[in-house]
Amino acid sequence: MTAPLALREKLFAGCEEKKNLLAELLAIAGVREAMYLTTCNRVEILAVIDGCEGAERNLCAYPGKVGSLTTPETEKCLYVHREEAAVRHLFRVASSLDSMIMGEAQILGQVKEAYRRALEAHATGAVMNRLLHRAFRTAKRVRTETAIAANPVSVSFAAVELAKKIFGELNGKKVLLIGAGEMAELTATHLLDKGAKDIVIANRTGSQALTLADKFHGRTAVLEDINAELGEADIVISSTGASSYILQADVVKQSQARRKNRMLLLIDIAVPRDIDPAAGELENVYLYNIDNLQDIVDDNMQSRRNEAMKAGVIIEEEVKMFCDWLKGLEAVPTIVSLRAKAEAIVQTEIARAAPWLQSMNEEDQHKVAALIGSIVNKLLHNPVTALKEENIEFESAQLAAVTRQLFQLDE
Repeated sequence: MTAPLALREKLFAGCEEKKNLLAELLAIAGVREAMYLTTCNRVEILAVIDGCEGAERNLCAYPGKVGSLTTPETEKCLYVHREEAAVRHLFRVASSLDSMIMGEAQILGQVKEAYRRALEAHATGAVMNRLLHRAFRTAKRVRTETAIAANPVSVSFAAVELAKKIFGELNGKKVLLIGAGEMAELTATHLLDKGAKDIVIANRTGSQALTLADKFHGRTAVLEDINAELGEADIVISSTGASSYILQADVVKQSQARRKNRMLLLIDIAVPRDIDPAAGELENVYLYNIDNLQDIVDDNMQSRRNEAMKAGVIIEEEVKMFCDWLKGLEAVPTIVSLRAKAEAIVQTEIARAAPWLQSMNEEDQHKVAALIGSIVNKLLHNPVTALKEENIEFESAQLAAVTRQLFQLDE
């Protein structure tokens, strides 16, 4: 979905609330395999569908139902990739070429988690299993064969860069981190690298906050005491998984009165948002959300664009290999039928020749069977090879159809 933040929030919330989302996807007529991916910047559905009429249309309508979106909202933001373009898109996503921050490592873990979830729900099959393993292989090649991830760039990194640009130096500034998850840990790491020393970590779970505080030589606070902490902080970076605002505008306004309107920087990198947008309208309060970080991201991404071209070559190689494999699958039923017919003919003729075969000793019977098998394999070698190679080369089922007709495989 190429959607604004407000719509992404609705979609994200809808996906999180639904416990049977994969089952509902598989219940759509024509959908044979499915998985879905939700991150702070995307909600996507990956599916293998057959030629059932309306399958794609019903699949495209599903995200709107999950996010309680109107039809115009859904149609305006929806994009669809098919066949080779869909393979390429997934490989680019897993390799972080399609991320807001190109080269960040977090997306690969999120794709793996989405795949694990689909596996556990028995929502994948031969095609998607092969596709996802190829995506993981591609992402590994991109990270090892290019320098696209040479420098630490992430949403959390961009947030810290923003704070540094505004304040100049972070040394001597008091930082309040709300949340103690992976994003908060990454943010704390970047804060220390940029010179911040006074870090307070506030979280619902005290033990988790304490672990993080010990690691980064900071201190902890409970969310109930956040009003007091706001009165002291210069920078607030929030990244919880809460479903509603952690910081209301009136709370920020009260803290500003105690702070004598000293400048306060609020950075909200959570989806759904943690901080009431109205807080950004207060005097001397500067609020940035995840969409506002794009300018900083653009500055940090210039050095990665050349590497992205190298990554693109790797992705095209991997896309071709997967698509060749997929096209080869089209010939498999014909090859199986061809071999089955040959085996049936052999067995029929052996049964007919049973009287004189039984007059031979066991060793000679084995030699005759081996001879027959060798002749059959040699006769089938060229047709089978042609079915595999020509099917890939010409992207058509014509050769398979001719083969089925010549050998009367459908009779």
